[in-house]
Amino acid sequence: MNRRRTYALALAAAVLATGTAAAADPAPSTTATTRPSAKATPNPTPTPTPTATQSDGTLQILTYRGYAEYGGVSPKVNWVGNFEKETGCRIARLDTVQTAEEMADRVTQRPYDVITAGPVLAADLIAAKQVQPIDPAKVSDYEDLAEDFREMTTVSGKAYGVPYLWAYHEFVYDSARVRGGGLEQLFSSDRAALKDTPLTIAEAALAEGSAKEPYELSEAELGEAMALLERNKDRTYWRNPVDLVRGFATGSLDYAQVTPYYRLLLQQAGLAVKPVSTPRTTGWVDSWMLGANVPDTACAYRWLNWVTAAGAQRDAAAWAGMAPANSKACKGRAKAMCEAYGVGDAKRLGRVVFATRPPGDCRAEDGECTDYRVWADRWSELLK
Repeated sequence: MNRRRTYALALAAAVLATGTAAAADPAPSTTATTRPSAKATPNPTPTPTPTATQSDGTLQILTYRGYAEYGGVSPKVNWVGNFEKETGCRIARLDTVQTAEEMADRVTQRPYDVITAGPVLAADLIAAKQVQPIDPAKVSDYEDLAEDFREMTTVSGKAYGVPYLWAYHEFVYDSARVRGGGLEQLFSSDRAALKDTPLTIAEAALAEGSAKEPYELSEAELGEAMALLERNKDRTYWRNPVDLVRGFATGSLDYAQVTPYYRLLLQQAGLAVKPVSTPRTTGWVDSWMLGANVPDTACAYRWLNWVTAAGAQRDAAAWAGMAPANSKACKGRAKAMCEAYGVGDAKRLGRVVFATRPPGDCRAEDGECTDYRVWADRWSELLK
């Protein structure tokens, strides 16, 4: 490995080691931070009905790493500590995870007052009545959040989520190693890395081209997307972004599915990665949700007000390498992320198909839609 690539790997790995972009491209580990006075017993039931959480001015929080920080890594990201000082509410427990799978598992183990959820988990929590509707009138900056994102967690006219951070995918290639990267080469190459999640099937459906709605696939359309993925089973499926960076730095990867944040990181490290031109791509929004059986929601709503405000979203976007749902946060530290993701650029965002939980109750052009459970099963088969 030449000196330039050694430097690139060291630089990029150092940035990622701080804990950025947790939900965007998660690594397989969990962290639980419990404040000294917290006394909570995990519920041993595999799929419990959440019970009441504390009502003594404390909060139990479940989120992704990098979404809420005490400042242990850097004083600049101590927005949780500042929340406690300004509101008088205390974070009794802050559990953080790295993957959507870990999030889904952790939420069954104990009750939480507020939870960060992506599109699949949000839909499951709403359906299972593990979260309760949010009163937008009690969230002071709710109207500042992008309307399209608010609608993604609105069911039967009731708001269940407060949009927080969002991102989208793009494909990149190493222009120093391959010429004119395209989707055909990317899906055929064994030197490519795709994100390890069943929702990548939607990206394959877009690349394959026959499906109009990538999250509403009939059995036949799902089969076409899987055929594209099965074209080369030797490719890499990644969870840890350090592995992604290492692949380009060592020259073992020519292509990858990334977010704009990672593309910029690789480019700033001196690697010749360029984006693959695609007409459409997929993205997702992570939202804060309110636990179903919170006996006293005063501190929970203070938290929801805190995380919708421009200041907190600015800190979170800059730290996590994602875009804020509140466009007023696009100043100072978050300006680079807003520019990278095109906040306010209707043309660019018009290309993004934001994720929903693949439904089983809709109808595609050539049959009933397949459910997320089918996607998960097919994904597991692919990775065997």
